[in-house]
Amino acid sequence: MASASEALQRVENALNEVLLGKPEPIRLALACLLANGHLLIEDQPGVGKTTLAHALANAMGLEYRRVQFTSDLLPGDVLGVSVFEQGTGEFRFHPGPIFTQVLLADEINRAPPKTQSALLEAMEERQASVEGATRELPVPFFVIATQNPEEQVGTHPLPESQLDRFLMRIQLGYPDARAERALLERTAPASGTPLAAETHPILPHLAVPHQLRAWQDRVGEVHAEGAVLDYLQGLLAASRDRARFAHGLSPRAGLGLLRAARAHAFLDGRDYTTPDDIARVLPAVAGHRLRTREPETPERSVARLMECVPIP
Repeated sequence: MASASEALQRVENALNEVLLGKPEPIRLALACLLANGHLLIEDQPGVGKTTLAHALANAMGLEYRRVQFTSDLLPGDVLGVSVFEQGTGEFRFHPGPIFTQVLLADEINRAPPKTQSALLEAMEERQASVEGATRELPVPFFVIATQNPEEQVGTHPLPESQLDRFLMRIQLGYPDARAERALLERTAPASGTPLAAETHPILPHLAVPHQLRAWQDRVGEVHAEGAVLDYLQGLLAASRDRARFAHGLSPRAGLGLLRAARAHAFLDGRDYTTPDDIARVLPAVAGHRLRTREPETPERSVARLMECVPIP
């Protein structure tokens, strides 16, 4: 029986075979899943956001469903509706795509705020209230949302309350020259479609849901000693300096940062965290929550915070 570290390494290697040249975003996506959070991927269309979501679900052996968010999408299209059946004379609830283990909310910021908010309860409470009834969601439940840059036509910015439900926000970016060349070379000459199933990555199930649940439980047991917590508290305190930052990190963000750091350590096969684990996940956890007084990119805001609190 392979150890958790070996099994997760196989998953990570398989994902790197599908999405070329993106080891750091892949590792962060895995850490987000292990930390039992939700993931927001923001980038240009066509860089592999959907590919990563589908491949991650396949590798973990999780049920996967995709919803294309559009301007006319209604909350019932996500949560489900009750339909009257003439044969029984009763209403029967038809679950929406949210009742799955991995939900890809594709281009979430193209839907109006009312539809975006349909995910809020599900992401926080792992349940959905539909037509006066509360229904439990599958376990595990992992939302991967993609969004296009806000300057693109037809987008609705996600409100802070929605952004805060995502443990991490990552970007994929364009592939480097070597990875793009490998992608071009493995394209089928006749059909012009990628041989490695870029649009529908089919991977063997390298794990099963109960293994993932066990790993998530073990992530919660990864030790964080005093020096790590001191560094984390220093970052939280510095982010709340009103002279530098307009919006600091909340206690929920601090707890999320600790969970993500523990998951990062677990991926490395360790049962303890270090300040470097905090620093490695900080951009993904804090970038969409932190706001400086001057207009700056999320990356620059996080860099400014890290300058305030050096790594011990």
